[in-house]
Amino acid sequence: MNTTHKDIQVKLTKSLLDLIILQLLEKNPMHGYEILITIQKNFGVYCGASTIYPLLTKLERKKYLKHAWNMDSDRPKKIYELTNDGKALLDYTAGSLRSIVKSIGKDCTHATVEADNSLELKLASGLK
Repeated sequence: MNTTHKDIQVKLTKSLLDLIILQLLEKNPMHGYEILITIQKNFGVYCGASTIYPLLTKLERKKYLKHAWNMDSDRPKKIYELTNDGKALLDYTAGSLRSIVKSIGKDCTHATVEADNSLELKLASGLK
């Protein structure tokens, strides 16, 4: 099986999509399309509306996000914001992810450690 770096990046991004969304919203409330575009820009991975919006609904149902309507434009926009429960989940999950990446780095060869560090930097830059 020949897996490219792009395939790995897509798989990891989609697997961590809930964490990525929480991280994006920690810094700045956004509407769904803005989240979609930011993920595509930061990670080079396209996640369609059929992926993003159900996940936003799920995160909101679990009380990790809340929304407010922005009526300032021609078209109303649902602006999502992180809740305290969402912040707690983000902190716990991000800490767990850092621990996993650190653990993987200890058990792998130098080349794999470099790849993990590159991924961690990519995730960190995309999650800011």
